[in-house]
Amino acid sequence: MTEGVIDGDWEYQPLRLPPGISRRTATTQLAIQAEFAGWELSRTLLYGDGSRKIWLRRKRQPALVPGLII
Repeated sequence: MTEGVIDGDWEYQPLRLPPGISRRTATTQLAIQAEFAGWELSRTLLYGDGSRKIWLRRKRQPALVPGLII
C-alpha cells in the first residue's frame, strides 16, 4: 500500500492490484483488510490493462497522547 490521505473523519488508503488478479482473489484480499485492519471499500477504478486501483477508507482513530500510559 502507498501513502494514505486523511480527510475529515476518514482516512483513505489506495491499493493497486496488478492485471491478472482474479475477482475472487481481489475480494479475498479486501475482506482480509476489512476484517483485520478495519478498512472498507470506498471506490474502485478498473484500467484498460486489467489492473485495478482501489480506495479503502476507515474512521480516523484518535491520536495517542505521547507519554500517556494506558
